[in-house]
Amino acid sequence: MRRFRMALAGGGTGSFIGPVHVMAARLDGAIDLVAGAFSSNPERAAEAGRRFGVAPDRAYRNFREMLEGEALRSDRADFVTIATPNSLHFEMARDALRAGFDVISDKPATATLEQVIDLQSEIEKSQRLYVLTHTYTGYPLVREARELCRSGAIGVIRKVVVEYSQGWLSGPVELSGNRQAAWRTDPSKAGAGGCVGDIGVHAFNLVEYVSGLKISALSAMVSKIVERRELDDDCNVLFRLSNDAPGVLHSSQVAIGESNRLELRIYGSKGSLIWNQETPNSLIIHWSDKPTEVRYAGSGYLGESAKRATRLPSGHPEGYIEAFANIYREIVEVLVDRAGGVSNAWRDTLCGIDEGVRGMRFIAQVLESSNRSAWVELN
Repeated sequence: MRRFRMALAGGGTGSFIGPVHVMAARLDGAIDLVAGAFSSNPERAAEAGRRFGVAPDRAYRNFREMLEGEALRSDRADFVTIATPNSLHFEMARDALRAGFDVISDKPATATLEQVIDLQSEIEKSQRLYVLTHTYTGYPLVREARELCRSGAIGVIRKVVVEYSQGWLSGPVELSGNRQAAWRTDPSKAGAGGCVGDIGVHAFNLVEYVSGLKISALSAMVSKIVERRELDDDCNVLFRLSNDAPGVLHSSQVAIGESNRLELRIYGSKGSLIWNQETPNSLIIHWSDKPTEVRYAGSGYLGESAKRATRLPSGHPEGYIEAFANIYREIVEVLVDRAGGVSNAWRDTLCGIDEGVRGMRFIAQVLESSNRSAWVELN
């Protein structure tokens, strides 16, 4: 099997998520980064190209030049990964699809709900692959929790609680030269949602991904805690699931002391699940009629989905990069299947444009609910 060729948008000096995409894509030895439009700054773009080991003539000055240059090559990139601020996601994905490239995009899919609806149409017309990289879906024990919920092992789901808390924006760091903070708190780059669009949408995605249920309605309160901040930095949501079970979603970026606390708790009629991203290699299961159980990544008793997402024996911790790499490994599997003539090749563990639309609708409805102080439907 030949190695697949990746082109990257973003990932220049100061980028967090761009290098993560590169590390994850390279981990299994099936993908090479061959081209990129790494920065709008020519010097930073060239420096990133050298750092990533990309040939100088394929470290392009801008995204349009990259699409045009790659389209002319016999060894052109197979897909484009978008790891830029949210405001660029729509146009880049649309233009890459129109140029005949598959697209892998960081979340959220676009900056607005209107854009994601347009992007959905573009994907349908292009018939190209589009994957949204919701990283946390790649963890083995998230996959295990998903199987336990969907198999009915913990019974009927009665309540869901999800928290995603960080403390890094507890002060006005966007004013002190922090580039990551600057674009995430700027509505022209991040879109309408701040905390809710950056991390709240991850919590939302995890609820639906693991439970197999949809959030049907919500009541939200978003807040701008830090003075003069333009976008929300704290979000609290009550929600109702499609089976009428209640739920709570809390996300904050001003919670001092919290690093990256993403925790999901699902309570069923037979048992409950607890998974925490900061201790991702264990899943706690409380049973109604037997002792509490802790399942560990890499163990032989896990389900097939969790085993497929595991690289190392139990006791050898796997983390964020490996979870991200699981997504890229499944992308490779889809590309191999498609090259072998499999029609509609896909993996149901991957997130695509449907999840992108759901995520953008969630952000829009959270903001509407907060503005109106009312329950709103999430259809």
